[in-house]
Amino acid sequence: MIDNFSIALTHGLLLIAVWRLIHRPDLDSEDPPEPDAEPEGFHTTRNQPDA
Repeated sequence: MIDNFSIALTHGLLLIAVWRLIHRPDLDSEDPPEPDAEPEGFHTTRNQPDA
């Protein structure tokens, strides 16, 4: 009986924590990333000749 109680208690606490995290308003919004000053990647150096 103690085993069932401890499993139910821990799972219940985990459910409460998940429920509280899901309903946080700051998790639904995210600021867009800032654009790079100089783009980096394969497309920037492919067509440029070496100096």
